[in-house]
Amino acid sequence: MSKMKTHSGAKKRFKVTGKGKVKYKKPGQRHLLTGDSGNQNRKARKSVIIAKADMKTMKKIMPYIF
Repeated sequence: MSKMKTHSGAKKRFKVTGKGKVKYKKPGQRHLLTGDSGNQNRKARKSVIIAKADMKTMKKIMPYIF
């Protein structure tokens, strides 16, 4: 049986923590930042853990990471 392929975009954007949770960086921190408020920019700096509801999708697109 052939191997499943890992989604190329997902492997660049998501990292798995030691406990098996998936974290990612919030988008929108590259350019055109003057239109956003300071609160938006500050909150976008932190990385976020994905919701439990999305874990099924993550296991499908990144099968060999878990």
